Amino acid sequence: MKLPYEEGSVFAVPLRNGGFARGVVARSTRVGRVLLGYFFGPRLETSASATLDHLHPDQAVTRIRFGDLGLIDGRWVIIGKVPNWDRADWPIPDFVRRDPISRKAWLVRYSDVDPLRSASELLSDYDDLQGLDSDGLFGAGAAETKISKLLAPRPH
Repeated sequence: MKLPYEEGSVFAVPLRNGGFARGVVARSTRVGRVLLGYFFGPRLETSASATLDHLHPDQAVTRIRFGDLGLIDGRWVIIGKVPNWDRADWPIPDFVRRDPISRKAWLVRYSDVDPLRSASELLSDYDDLQGLDSDGLFGAGAAETKISKLLAPRPH
C-alpha cells in the first residue's frame, strides 16, 4: 500500500477544542506506522486556511513521535510539502524521560532512519535536560489532545 504522506509532508491536525494546527512529517520509514513530527501554531480556524508558509523547525510548539492513523484515515488532511524539503534541516531531537519517584532522568536519542528505534539512553540528573520534549509515543488522538492543550486560548 502506498502511504499518503512522505517526509516533508505538511498536514492539518484537528484540535479537540476547535480549529487546526499544522504538522510536518520529519521522519518516516518505508512502511510508516511511527513518525516523528514537528507541530506548529497558531491555531487555524479551518484546514483550508493552512499554508506551507512560516514552517521553521525552531518555531515548532512541540516535536513528538506519533502513529500515522490520522494520516492514513484522512482525519489529518495533507496540504502539501515543505518547499525545498531537506531532512537535515529537520533533525530528530533529543527527548527526556523522567521518573519522578526515583528522581532519575534519561536523555533519549532515536535512530535517524527509524523513529521507533532508540539509538541511546543516557542516565542524567533529574533537573537537567530542561527544554527538551518529553519522550513518548502518541496515538493520533493523544497527539491531538497534546497539541490542543499547547494551542489552547489563554484566559485574559
